[in-house]
Amino acid sequence: MSILKTFVTPIAERTVVGKAVYLRAPQLRDFEPWAQLRAESLDFLVPWEPTWPHDALTRAAFRRRLRRYEQDARDDSGYAFYIFRRSDDALVGGVTLSNVRRGVTQSCSIGYWMGRPYARLGLMRDALIALIPFIFNDIGLRRLEAACIPTNAPSRRLLESLGFTREGYAREYLCINGVWQDHLLFAMIGSDIRPGDSV
Repeated sequence: MSILKTFVTPIAERTVVGKAVYLRAPQLRDFEPWAQLRAESLDFLVPWEPTWPHDALTRAAFRRRLRRYEQDARDDSGYAFYIFRRSDDALVGGVTLSNVRRGVTQSCSIGYWMGRPYARLGLMRDALIALIPFIFNDIGLRRLEAACIPTNAPSRRLLESLGFTREGYAREYLCINGVWQDHLLFAMIGSDIRPGDSV
């Protein structure tokens, strides 16, 4: 068994627990609640996400998604999590750590989504507060990057409230909903003061 395999597998399978939510890797049994939540949140999510494939909500597409997540975790290039509310185990959203870079960089990018019924309840903030120490301590990264469309005020406020620093403005940074969109660039490093830290 390789060193990478012994390092990655426990991290990929770990549950991260917050005050109101917990996060774990997606599993096949999540398909129905995931598909239902994404379907009922379609209009809410589409303006902020890449164009959905025509079969986005099918079981076959979900299986492909899981295989990609598993491969990313094995390669230590990315980690996916679904967010569940602790009070009733409802699936409420998801977080993806992508573009994990080792060597002299030790960084990754974070993306997230929340289903419409659970938006503006503080659940994503709770999830990210729980996940950030995992990123810096368990995965051992030193820099966490995030980007949001300038008009996405809730996402911008979320990142700022968590202690992310705005570092730049990237023109046509990502293709979102079929259009190349400018993005605000944010980052956090391991030594930044975060919510819950004593000062």
